[in-house]
Amino acid sequence: MLKQKLNQKLLPKLSPQQIQLMKLLQVPTASFEQRIKEEIEANPALEEQSFEAEGEVDPFANTERPTKDDSKTVQDNEEGNTAEEEYDPRDEIDLSDYLIEDDTAGYKLRDNNYADIDEENKTIPIAVIDTFHEHLMQQLGMVDLDEHSYVVARQIIGSIGDDGYLRRDLEALIDDLTFSQNVMTNEEELMAMLKIIQTFEPSGVGARDLQECLLLQIRRKGQIPSRAVELAEDILENHFGEFAKKHYEKLKKSLSVSDESLKDAVEEILKLNPKPGSTYANSSKPEHYVIPDFIITNNNGRLELSLNSRNAPDLRISDSYKDMLKEYTKTKKRTRKQKEAVLFIKQKIDSAKWFIDAIRQRQQTMLKTMNAIMDYQRSYFRTGDETKLRPMILKDIAEITGLDISTVSRVSNSKYVQTEFGTFKLKSFFSESLQTDSGEEVSTREVKRILNNLIEKENKRKPLSDQKLTEALVTKGYNIARRTVAKYREQMNIPVARLRKQL
Repeated sequence: MLKQKLNQKLLPKLSPQQIQLMKLLQVPTASFEQRIKEEIEANPALEEQSFEAEGEVDPFANTERPTKDDSKTVQDNEEGNTAEEEYDPRDEIDLSDYLIEDDTAGYKLRDNNYADIDEENKTIPIAVIDTFHEHLMQQLGMVDLDEHSYVVARQIIGSIGDDGYLRRDLEALIDDLTFSQNVMTNEEELMAMLKIIQTFEPSGVGARDLQECLLLQIRRKGQIPSRAVELAEDILENHFGEFAKKHYEKLKKSLSVSDESLKDAVEEILKLNPKPGSTYANSSKPEHYVIPDFIITNNNGRLELSLNSRNAPDLRISDSYKDMLKEYTKTKKRTRKQKEAVLFIKQKIDSAKWFIDAIRQRQQTMLKTMNAIMDYQRSYFRTGDETKLRPMILKDIAEITGLDISTVSRVSNSKYVQTEFGTFKLKSFFSESLQTDSGEEVSTREVKRILNNLIEKENKRKPLSDQKLTEALVTKGYNIARRTVAKYREQMNIPVARLRKQL
């Protein structure tokens, strides 16, 4: 049997302005300028302008937000758009808050504590260079080929990855040529074209696996007779598995060579490029340049924090929109179209004010969060010594600032801070704690630093295993398990002991 019930629920609900602020908080400086341009293009009531005077305030800071009735859509009546209304509640709209007499009023976020604008706005020159595939196509143009062979070779080049490897099967290339180019070919012809492409620069291009890539390079070097190069070619062609696993003792027995001869051959192999395509820039994947969101300077022991001025643009409400409202107030007989127009203008101005207000809140939240991080890690920012980094998690900063953990996460994610010791990700300053024998809590980043030092100083002929590294850390007073050492080593992209072994 159906029953009707009345229930009350308390659910969190974010306003559109709060959602907009959350989205702006997670935008890094490198993308923030583009986000502002998108907003200016979408909202004609918003414009960006530079001002010479300092200390200007936002003339729209204390204006009221539009009510629900203000944003209703207007419908035409039966008399048409030009009909004059006897009374309409929209005539009661108070436009005084939107009409500011001060012509110089604008929105100014920048303060005197910001770094030199000229330094921050320096453009980074980007070199114009041929892409990897363009470089290969230029070399293909120098080969005397008929039209059919040229199409086949072009298909092969197009299938070569950015690292220089051909990872598609020849059968798949035959199908591609048949269905997309209407060109009939066979595996023998493809191999003939591939052999030609493998003679191109960079050496090793067109290989189908690492072994073939290294062999192509070592054979080209072998054109100049050398015992080390000949031995290196033999190792790559007949003993690649043993070499990859660094089983040097087995190699010496199999090849009947001395330690010195094997070392020379291995050194020749290590000079080769396992990713030949990486030597050329790819215009489809532009380089990522780090733009710091914060700048910390040490002024005689006193740390000073500033926000990159690109996070504080000069925004204001368009004068033309304010002029339109002034003209509206002078009109006594207002048509329905005029009322619709003024509602549209009012909505765009309110949207612009919300965006300006969101930028201000973004700036304040970012500075508040970074100030808390700087105070928490003051010893590190003064010295640059990673061993002085304190254990710090998002909850610690959230408790200091009074912000939500998710807000702190948005601020610290994809943001960078410029210090005297380099530019770092904010996320890198967050780490778990580890207790020493003395009961002192230290940052896991400090443990990683010590672990890295142990590996750098180890005997490369007999690298330290994870168990030996664990014992060394315990000797230094760090209570840590072997599996934790393995986890930290993998996080630092350090291979296992067997792969760190050298002759």
